[in-house]
Amino acid sequence: MCAKAASDKKAEDIIILDVRKISSIADYFIICTAASTRQIKAVYENIDKAVSAAGESPYHIEGTDSSQWVLVDCFDVVIHIFNEESRNYYSLERLWGDAPRVTGRLK
Repeated sequence: MCAKAASDKKAEDIIILDVRKISSIADYFIICTAASTRQIKAVYENIDKAVSAAGESPYHIEGTDSSQWVLVDCFDVVIHIFNEESRNYYSLERLWGDAPRVTGRLK
């Protein structure tokens, strides 16, 4: 649902990592890129809206002041929304490279 909400706001290069076996932080990480500060805001607001519509609410949203990297913590799912430069710099896909990628279509 969170990946679909990001996709609906045109986030790019969305990947979902299954971190259940290698981290106690969350079950899944969603990592995506947005082209501008405005788009980063639209993506995290749409994720918040989708989660709220499902009767939940994000535990914490962080980084909205800088809008280079926004983290949305939904307990079992943590969503990282980056601008391109920050995503390349932090390279979470490499850092969490042992985590399997979840494949499939966003519904």
